[in-house]
Amino acid sequence: MDFVGAYSADNLKFLLDGLYVTLIVAFSAIALSFLLGCILGVIRYTNIPVLSQITFVFVELFRNLPLLLIIFFMRFALPEVGIKLGLITAAVAALTIFEGAMISEIVRGGLSSVDKGQIEAGRSSGLTGMQTLWHIVLPQGLRRMVPPLVSQFISLLKDTSLAVIISLPELMHNAGIIIGHGYNYTIPTLLLVALIYFTVNYLLSRLSKRLETKNA
Repeated sequence: MDFVGAYSADNLKFLLDGLYVTLIVAFSAIALSFLLGCILGVIRYTNIPVLSQITFVFVELFRNLPLLLIIFFMRFALPEVGIKLGLITAAVAALTIFEGAMISEIVRGGLSSVDKGQIEAGRSSGLTGMQTLWHIVLPQGLRRMVPPLVSQFISLLKDTSLAVIISLPELMHNAGIIIGHGYNYTIPTLLLVALIYFTVNYLLSRLSKRLETKNA
């Protein structure tokens, strides 16, 4: 094991470049998948005719497909019909669709957990259905969604490593290139990558705990 060689300035910079791409993809997908998941979850919760059924099919389809297949589809299948996405765009799109479907169920469950009596009280006070949803159901539901949402976001960040299959220059991709320069770099490089993933995900989990405490 060559820790000195593996942790050379050039190699560390190369790993940090990969981490930068990982974080760009992860946080872009987190923002977009949360937005998509909220929209889908609210549609399913409110049970809008036809639209709710279409949403159900979308969610069930993408929840039950392997993420790797969706990444392949975005990168290699769409160009066959004239839609060519860049590496980062393809990875973000695949993660957004897959995680958005997952998050929609978290949102729907969080909204459904709000006491029906509070909804009835809101309606009886003169609020419309949408006003009740916005002012009563969503604020309470979102607080209950924090732990599962953060767990899903942590999973999303780790799932960015699957984009190595389309040669996205993220953390695992760059680590693989460093390892390819010498077999004695394998353990030092993987240990450092593991530490980086652990640190980022641990910080996210701690943030989740703080949000839970604040909203308790």
